[in-house]
Amino acid sequence: MSETFPLPTEPEDIIPSLVKRFNSGEVSNQMAMYAPEAVFVANDGRTITDRAEITAIIEHDIRLGLPLKANVRHVFVAGDTAQIVLDWSIDGTGPDGKHVHLHGTASDIMRRGADGFWRYIIDNNQGTAVRQPA
Repeated sequence: MSETFPLPTEPEDIIPSLVKRFNSGEVSNQMAMYAPEAVFVANDGRTITDRAEITAIIEHDIRLGLPLKANVRHVFVAGDTAQIVLDWSIDGTGPDGKHVHLHGTASDIMRRGADGFWRYIIDNNQGTAVRQPA
């Protein structure tokens, strides 16, 4: 674990850590926040468990070179499990010169591991939004 990007030890530190890692531009920094059994909910509603596929999706967004902004609405904690509801956006001019505006209200689930660090087990970046087939 990097000193620059320590894993969060408190639920309220999860999203600031995520934003810092995303904005570093290195997908490996963000992927360290995912438990090995993590699930990513795609925009079309599929649940993705393949780590390489999750990495590719996240890497696509990081390669836009635009900052992730997040505003936490709620953090609910029950023992070693937390649900975080947050509004997020990625906005600006992409590397191709086109305007990018990605946003959503996420409903994510994290778990504190035996090592004391919090990691994603469900990344649902569109929360309860109706999914559109790909």
